[in-house]
Amino acid sequence: MAWSRLLAWWRLCLGLLSVLVCLAPCVNLQPAENINYNLVHSWADKLGMELFHLGDFITRRKEVQESFKDAKVVSRNGASIVDSMAKEIEMMMDLKVSAVRRIMDTAENTALSHQNDMADKMFSYYSAKEMLEPGDPVPPIPTPAPDMDKDIGEPLIYVQPKVVVLEPRPEFHNTPVNFSVSSVHVPVNVFDRAPDVIKAIQWSENLDQIFRDNYKNDPTLSWQFFGSSTGFMRQFPASKWRKDVPVDLYDCRLRSWYMEAATSPKDIVILMDGSGSMLGQRLDIAKHVVNTILDTLGTNDFVNIFTFDKEVSPVVPCFEDTLIQANLGNIRELKEGIELFRPKSIANYTAALTKAFELLEETKLSSRGAQCNQAIMIIGDGAPENNREVFELHNWRDPPYKPVRVFTYLIGKEVANWDDIRWMACENQGYYVHLSDTAEVREMVLNYIPVMARPLVLGRHDHPVIWSQVYADIEDTKLSDYLWDINQCEYQKADVLEYWQVHDRMLEPSEMHRRKYRRMKETWNQPVDSNVYQFMTTVSMPIYDRRENATRIANILGVAGTDVPINEIKKLLSPFTLGVNGYAFIVTNNGYVLFHPDFRPIFQGYILKPAYNSVDMIEVELLDDDRPARDFNPVLMTIRDSIINQSTGSKWMLVKNHFDEMKRVARIKRQYYWTAIKKTPFTLVISYPEQYGVSHMDIRADQEIHRISIKGTNLRSVFSGKRWKIHPDWLFCKHSNRTFKTPEIELLYFLERMSEPGWRWPGSRSAMPPEHAAAMFCDRQLMQALVFDARVTGWFSNNTSFNSKDDKGNEFKQRFGVTVAFLATHSGLTRWHEFHSNAAEESVVGETFSQNNTRAIDEIWYKRAVDQHFVREESFVYSVPFDAGESNSEILVTASHAVFHNEGGKTAPAAVVGFQFQHSALYKLFHNITGNACAVDDKDCYILDNNGYVIISTRVHETGRFFGEVNGAIMKRLLEENVYRQVTVYDYQAVCFESKNDNNASSMLLSPLFHLLRVGKWLLHTALWYIVQLLQWAPGVSSHYADMYGDSNDTEPPPPEPHPEHHARNGNGHGKKDDDLWLRYLTLHRTRLKPCDMKRDLYTLFNEKDNVVYNMTAHACERPFVVLPIPFSNLILLVIDQLCPRDGSVVLTVNPQPIDYHLSVNDSLACYKQAREFNRMRPHSCISRHANESGIKLCGKACSVYANLGLLLLCHILSRWL
Repeated sequence: MAWSRLLAWWRLCLGLLSVLVCLAPCVNLQPAENINYNLVHSWADKLGMELFHLGDFITRRKEVQESFKDAKVVSRNGASIVDSMAKEIEMMMDLKVSAVRRIMDTAENTALSHQNDMADKMFSYYSAKEMLEPGDPVPPIPTPAPDMDKDIGEPLIYVQPKVVVLEPRPEFHNTPVNFSVSSVHVPVNVFDRAPDVIKAIQWSENLDQIFRDNYKNDPTLSWQFFGSSTGFMRQFPASKWRKDVPVDLYDCRLRSWYMEAATSPKDIVILMDGSGSMLGQRLDIAKHVVNTILDTLGTNDFVNIFTFDKEVSPVVPCFEDTLIQANLGNIRELKEGIELFRPKSIANYTAALTKAFELLEETKLSSRGAQCNQAIMIIGDGAPENNREVFELHNWRDPPYKPVRVFTYLIGKEVANWDDIRWMACENQGYYVHLSDTAEVREMVLNYIPVMARPLVLGRHDHPVIWSQVYADIEDTKLSDYLWDINQCEYQKADVLEYWQVHDRMLEPSEMHRRKYRRMKETWNQPVDSNVYQFMTTVSMPIYDRRENATRIANILGVAGTDVPINEIKKLLSPFTLGVNGYAFIVTNNGYVLFHPDFRPIFQGYILKPAYNSVDMIEVELLDDDRPARDFNPVLMTIRDSIINQSTGSKWMLVKNHFDEMKRVARIKRQYYWTAIKKTPFTLVISYPEQYGVSHMDIRADQEIHRISIKGTNLRSVFSGKRWKIHPDWLFCKHSNRTFKTPEIELLYFLERMSEPGWRWPGSRSAMPPEHAAAMFCDRQLMQALVFDARVTGWFSNNTSFNSKDDKGNEFKQRFGVTVAFLATHSGLTRWHEFHSNAAEESVVGETFSQNNTRAIDEIWYKRAVDQHFVREESFVYSVPFDAGESNSEILVTASHAVFHNEGGKTAPAAVVGFQFQHSALYKLFHNITGNACAVDDKDCYILDNNGYVIISTRVHETGRFFGEVNGAIMKRLLEENVYRQVTVYDYQAVCFESKNDNNASSMLLSPLFHLLRVGKWLLHTALWYIVQLLQWAPGVSSHYADMYGDSNDTEPPPPEPHPEHHARNGNGHGKKDDDLWLRYLTLHRTRLKPCDMKRDLYTLFNEKDNVVYNMTAHACERPFVVLPIPFSNLILLVIDQLCPRDGSVVLTVNPQPIDYHLSVNDSLACYKQAREFNRMRPHSCISRHANESGIKLCGKACSVYANLGLLLLCHILSRWL
């Protein structure tokens, strides 16, 4: 009986065992239950506490907070701040206008007094491109000199270059200059020894004295210049012209400051002859004419281009029946459209002229366009008739006034019908030009400017003051296309070199993707601040010929101007008064920003964007309203209208602020205030966060500088030691006649002056015009705050409790890898203290930190810490560099914490403390806390920051990456469960790359050379193939090529051995299919730059307290993870069960993605924007007519007919016989 029971139990056990075995797969479907929620919770708590205690001890945050106890907190008055700033800018701009007015007056009087001087063709002047410095080799005299210059019909003239001493000056961006004389720049298309040119160079040399006087009266002046209508530009102080560009494209007459001063705003319709005779060279000349006309237009002008044969068609179809603003983006669209134009049949001039007049009339009646000058530009090779009826109907209704000027450009050497096309210009207050070569196009086209300027000159006494849109110094936007072409060639060169080294590995999909991604990341590099270009606005005035007989031709002598660097305007804005995350910007009458913290005019670090200076304010102020792209909020549009109309107002708005390379975002409520800058087209806007910007720190009366000086405090002593810096871009104090090596040396100089008896605070950053400039200035409020902050925080960097001899300091250095602790205050002061083992390490650590972290409230770690204060008051913000795991260098973690001061129910940020420590130490700490639980294959552990970037991963190479690219499926779940929120940010300043290849079948038929080009392309590809083969298989050539062009550091791997299968295919290591693949891949596919819109999906933690998601446990593969906040930080801990299937197809990215507006095939972004154009304010000055202009008969010369006597005789004989 007992035995039978035992047997039954045995059978039962076997049965249960078999059931368990059978159910084993089912058990494996529940792996997530192995993630112990309580255990993970303990990890998060322990890590958070460890880091918090570390930061609390290292930064001494409580002591810092206690240091500010004597300060007070006061309300910030935005209306008063914006009004004060606007007045400061107005005074500064008045100074510049006064200087330009003096140049203008002097130029007009000088030209009048030298009107009878003879032109001296041997006159020597300081040529910006040829002048020498002492010690420079003198260029040899050209021998033998040619007997005759074919272009000018005279012997060539050689004048030895003048010698000048140049000295680099920081106020001119370290450009070597000379303040005694001016230098002259002559464009390549202007002959400097032509009588009218050299005569103007002669008399304008007398402007040097007024240049010097202006600079003496206002040492803050930048470049002063006189741009002559003959083409040259005289610039003070003298400097050499840049020679690091392939060709000198600069012509002052094509710059916006010249064009807008020389002519009032204009509406222009360009008509281009589309008849079949306009082929070959004529078409090239015509296109060059159109492009040059477009280059003379600015943002206050409006234009359109029509081609006409039997029908009249716009070159850009979507621009039909309208005039478009001549900003860089629209001009680029028109230029691309004209490049695609091909002549067809007979030209209908009547239909084209009628279309142009009707469009101009409709524009004027509808109050669109410039509402000032109007003109029609006709480019063709001859008109069959003069179309008098059209002009009588549309342009001669109110004689003698003719509202539309007509300019005609006759193209071709042998033309017969020149009289009618000339008549059109002469009878309509225009100008006629005959062009037979592309070399003369620019000079001939520019003849229309003096004609448009006639009403200004005849008025004489009215000199409009013109302020230009922001632009990049002497750069030409054509240079951007050149630099991009060079960049693409460098890419191809790098590809060929890499292929020579790694062969077919380069064609693996992963490698191709990696290379493409790396290059796209380079194009996404859009720095806000750059030393490559100097951005500025220019104030200018026209200069008139005041000779008695000048009214017969109404000649404009040129334009006077001076540059106002944008950085100089920014210094007047006192960012200190706006506080952290506060900013100011200026908007023009067109709604474009003159500057803005999100103004990103360059990409890839050095290339200007194609439409960089036409960024509208509503394209950078992004409302948090979840509207689709370019569906702008009516509230924002109303604010914009108020701003461009130069009203005064205020408004609060919920906005999305992106920062840190456009990879992070914050959703905040901001307050805006705006007011006009009087006597300019500009409006100043300021903004600051409502949550912590409404109050700010201030000092009490007994803490003021003069009171503590009386008490015996040495001001310099509060800035002892070397472990401190001040904000390099802020204007603390300045000396008009002295420069200093560093801002810190300048500060110490002024602190000594303040300690002297009789010190008084200057009342304004800018002196009142015209000549009462102060030698010194100090921002009193900023300096008071700075000295107070320095005095109460002096202990921070001088404290020796953490020096190398202290055991505690060594412990933190060894255990946590702490390298530096730092403190930055709201007044722009930064202090730090290094943790080091020896003196050499101390200098390296301190120097590294001070070089990269001196901008106090403008540093990313400062801004994020202040924002984090309102999420978790006691927390630290931790961050690592983006994609840090891809580098081979030691990764540093930066931790920061905001210190606020409270008084009377008000709170304001006083400072931010923080420290940097080694990432490897953080990883080790995390590993010690979690044990081996995260090191096994069944779990993945991540620490993510509040924007979704990986701080800690078991795979170190993932450090700094966005988690959605690491594990998109889990990131998607975190979004669905409200751990993170997605915030879409639109980038309306993006750049895209459009293929230059024209695959339109019609172009092949129109061009008989198309197939020859294809043959040439095939030959080029074949040659490239043989070159690479030679490099790969010829050892001698290969080694020489490597020596010449290879990696000098020998970091690239050696060429791999060819795979046997490759030899088996065709005996040389490559199959035909592979050859075609790499050839297609290495072939340069040229692209052109194109303005476009992109969007980024960014992420931020859902920061509601007691978020229920943090109480949820893992549940099988339905929820294969546990996520918990790490206390006292901006971090979360995420533990994932790896045994659950992972959907690798889901990838979330923060990289920019093009926005699809569902445009038709022929439409572009410019078309889309044109259909949704914004309001603008027209310039106040418009001078478009004068009663005496009808008496001016100068309208261009008729064609010169060169007759061959032999041919004439032959024709005469034939005419007699036939």
